[in-house]
This record gives sequence, structure tokens and C-alpha cells, in this order.
Amino acid sequence: MSTARTVLETEEHQALRAAVAALGKRYGRDYMTTVVREGKHTDELWAEAAKLGYLGVNLPEEYGGGGGGMAELSIVLEELGAAGSPLLMMIVSPAICGTVIARFGTEEQKRRWLPGLADGTLTMAFGITEPDAGSNSHRITTTARRDGDDWLLTGRKVFVSGVDIADATLIVGRTEDARSGKLKPCLFIVPRDAEGFGRNQIDMELQAPEKQFELVLDDVRLPADALVGDEDAGLLQLFAGLNPERIMTAAFGIGMGRFALAKAVDYARTRQVWKAPIGSHQAIAHPLAAAHIELELARLMMQKAARLYDEGDDIGAGEAANMAKYAAGEACVKAVDQAVHTLGGNGLTSEYGLASLITASRVARIAPVSREMILNYVSHQSLGLPKSY
Repeated sequence: MSTARTVLETEEHQALRAAVAALGKRYGRDYMTTVVREGKHTDELWAEAAKLGYLGVNLPEEYGGGGGGMAELSIVLEELGAAGSPLLMMIVSPAICGTVIARFGTEEQKRRWLPGLADGTLTMAFGITEPDAGSNSHRITTTARRDGDDWLLTGRKVFVSGVDIADATLIVGRTEDARSGKLKPCLFIVPRDAEGFGRNQIDMELQAPEKQFELVLDDVRLPADALVGDEDAGLLQLFAGLNPERIMTAAFGIGMGRFALAKAVDYARTRQVWKAPIGSHQAIAHPLAAAHIELELARLMMQKAARLYDEGDDIGAGEAANMAKYAAGEACVKAVDQAVHTLGGNGLTSEYGLASLITASRVARIAPVSREMILNYVSHQSLGLPKSY
């Protein structure tokens, strides 16, 4: 199946796509299903991607990264996904945490974390969602209060990916503004072995190497330098990490959709029930063609979002990143559904590796923000319509 190349991608980007695709092909879907079945993690693929410079391609060169941006990092995740072996922690560790620390961290924090995030020897999780807050970040109740020179962090988080393998978690908490008395968001680096930092795995139907956790922070004592950036710039720093999260979630969805579509197209070319391959019938061919179109359109918006973000246009990138995540989520679900339907009963077998994607594809619609909240964002921010909440 050919994939159109446009002037949006440089020769370097196209070369990066080809190289990552070759790496992904060597691992593929069988590798991922084996890792899940055996209860292991994607250590081999993570280490090799890191050694080749792919994990830290977006991080500053002076700290061991590739000096690129979200344009390059999204290519890496998309191509690994298209090969059937996406690395979910790429969304969290280099994209969210690495970006926030690179943009707002102290020099000491950059030296401590960025080289390891770039070469894969360190990973960082990201905790924002709470049981009673959901999509409303203004209802975050995890609080940080000063105790001498230290911070004490108390609260709960849910659906935090990869805490068991992460060296630390970037936690979104709130501190009291001394002037207004209102709570404002702040970001804290919490080491995995911090006293009072507990975790419980959440049982998920989703089959993935990366596990989901509930976190309990019971007066976790942190040094003053655990705070990332400026205490008064919390929202700016928070959204500096959320825009890359949306761009990378789009890449995750597009890659998964491409993998499923490629499986269906290959099957439709060769599967013969009557006199011709089933792919010659328009009832099979047209839905697959429509799925391909929607994936390509989602990629265009993702590329736009990545370019705006890398150029420093946070406001423009916010709109485009939300649109890209929405478009990719919808395209992914439709591509997976059509792929399974194309294969009929075979689409539900373990042999073809598509059935598990029915659940996985929903992630791009739900996380890190639901499609309904994105529609709220676009209706308010883009169209200027009044809020209902």
C-alpha cells in the first residue's frame, strides 16, 4: 500500500520514516503480543530505539538528544505503530516529561533527567487524571504545601501509565497562591521510591505491555528542587506538555490504523470466495479506501500541529493538536473496525492480530482527553460559541 509523501516532510523526515519502519518490521506485532502474553515489557525494542537515537530525537542536543521536535518524534511513534509495535511510553517520557523539563526545568533538572530520557536509561511517567476530576483539571485536589524548604504532596491519581517501570513520575498538583488564596497548578518530580508514594495496578481489558496504575500520595516529602519551573507559571508549563501529548496520541492512533488497514488490504487482495479477490468488490474496497483517506487527513493535521508546536506557536498548536488527536482517534477506530470486518471471522482470531485492536483503538478516542472535550474546545476556542459549563 503506497503512502503519499508531501512537501510537508523533508528528505531527512522521509529517511527517518524508512529507518524506523525497518526497525519496527524486525519486531512487529508478534513481538508485542508475546511481551503481553508473558507479562514482560518492551525492553529490547525500547533499548534499540534509544540506541539509534529515536527516543530522544525531540530533546536538545546539548543534553544528548537529537535536537529535533515533535515532527520527528511523532514520525517515530507512527512508524513503530504501523509496524504493529508502538511504544506507548514515548508519549509520556520523552514527549510530555522531556519537553516540560527541557522548556522549564532548572539546569540541574535538565542535566539530571534529559540525557537519560534521551538514551532510554531513564523513563518518567505523568500523573494528572484524578478519580473525581476526570477531564476537569480545575478540580484537581492533589495539593502541595510547603514545610520549611520542602514540599509535602498529598492526593490520588488514576490511569497513570508505566509507573512500575518509571524512575519517577511528573505529578500535577496544586499549591495555594499566597496573594489570592486560590489553588494553582504546579508540576513535581516524584521519585519512584519516595516514602508515602504508593501504587496499585488497575485491571484493564486493554492488552498492552504498559500497565495502568492508581497512585496514592500520602504526605510525600520532596525537596525544593522537585518543583519544575516557576511556581507561578503552572498552566503554561502544563499545556506545554499536553500539546505534545495530543500530537503523540494522534501518531499512536494513525500508526495503529495504518497497521490494521495494511492487514485488511493484504487480505482483500488475496482472499477469493467467488471468481475474484474480495478486494475487487466495491463493498469491500470503498470502505478501505475511505479509511485510508481519513488516516491521511489525520496525519496532515498532526503534521500541522507538530510544526506549529516546534515553531513555538503554543496557541496555534493547541487548536491543531486537539483537532489532530480527534481526527486520528476517529480514523483509527474506523480503520480497525473495517479491517476486522473485512477479514470476517478471521478478524477475531489471534492469528491475524486484529481483534485486540478493537479495544486498543478506543484509547485514541478516550485518552488523554475525550473527543467530546475536544469538540468543546473547538466550539469555544475556534468558533467562539458560549460555554455550557
